[in-house]
Amino acid sequence: MPDSADDARAAVITGATRVAAVIGSPVRHSLSPAIHNAAFAALGLDWVYLAFEVPEGRGAEAIDAMRTLGLGGLSVTMPHKAAVHDAVDERTPVAAALGAVNCVFRRDDRIVGDNTDGAGFVDALRLDEGIEVAGRRCVVVGAGGAGRAVAHAVAVAGAAEVAIVNRSPGPAARAVQIVGDRGRVGTVDDIPTADLVVNATPVGMGDGTAAGGATPVDPELLRAGQVVVDLVYQPETTALLRAARARGAVAVTGVGMLVHQAAHAFRRWTGLEPPLAPMTAAIRRELARRAHSDGGP
Repeated sequence: MPDSADDARAAVITGATRVAAVIGSPVRHSLSPAIHNAAFAALGLDWVYLAFEVPEGRGAEAIDAMRTLGLGGLSVTMPHKAAVHDAVDERTPVAAALGAVNCVFRRDDRIVGDNTDGAGFVDALRLDEGIEVAGRRCVVVGAGGAGRAVAHAVAVAGAAEVAIVNRSPGPAARAVQIVGDRGRVGTVDDIPTADLVVNATPVGMGDGTAAGGATPVDPELLRAGQVVVDLVYQPETTALLRAARARGAVAVTGVGMLVHQAAHAFRRWTGLEPPLAPMTAAIRRELARRAHSDGGP
């Protein structure tokens, strides 16, 4: 017997079932199947979402497979975002600006690449927290793919400035080129005066300790009144967020961005509004299951 309504719905696969998937390497840890299958189940859609392990260097072949097999959509994670950007028929303006694709959808007979990370970040702040980015001084820690997407999105959303802090100055300078006039290479000295601080590095990931743990910046730099966002979502409450709350800042987890970037993909694929509550619940169930299986609380 299925354990839940979601399991019952997922068990009904027919010849008419549409398939969407995430590609990456590694990819078996992805939360995307839990998120999207919960969304399909909640709306009663005859869709299923899978994870496909695609070796590095073969991302373009996955786009060919999407065409051949008639897949309804793809999510793209590392290390394929740049290769898929080059392989699709066309790109949205944000995907072109970032040079990276994390969502692939069909537009008539064209395969289109999009990047929903930044839009998901801004939506998570606005819709879940009631926080607008416009007019805020922002610091983004990390100049990798997530950092570039967030920096670009907050600039487009009207941030007063975007300082990008990175251990290596070269990637930070390249990110500033994407951001435009509102961006600049920053240092940790920008953190105390920032209105919004975003950790876009993996520091803190997988740290299940109840206290302590690694932080990407010195917690003493944080202050009351700031908004501090950690894109790390496993654990959901990181050492950085615990420190931010202790110093009176608003602490925002990475789960919201994960849900809302998936929501944008869902819209692209189905043309429907995504059921955000079941998607969020599915993530939290899966995170709790993994914490339990890893020996956590």
